[in-house]
Amino acid sequence: MEKVKSVFVVCLVLALFLGQPSAIGMKPCFKRCYFRCVIDPRRSAAECCAKCMKHCAPPSSDSLKDAQYSCILGCAYPSCIAFSSKDEPREEKVAGLVDSCSERCTKHHGEPAI
Repeated sequence: MEKVKSVFVVCLVLALFLGQPSAIGMKPCFKRCYFRCVIDPRRSAAECCAKCMKHCAPPSSDSLKDAQYSCILGCAYPSCIAFSSKDEPREEKVAGLVDSCSERCTKHHGEPAI
């Protein structure tokens, strides 16, 4: 019975971390995702910016509405593609950008920030 409880706890912890990429933090998540994405020569830096921002800054189901989440991604995406390159994701700037856009979109949509 103890073994079953231990397996259950391990599975629960893994599910929490695997189900929420932002749990590891925006900067390390974006950097890891970005380098995995741009290694494929068919993908552009712009495509990887969009993919990884969506992956690493997912909406919190209890605090964000679709309009605010779309606002955040729409605000951050143009700047992300302006300063990220295939060799350098500039994850610090991307994380700061997402935070800044979150604040702007919060004021516009009146919801709590991520």
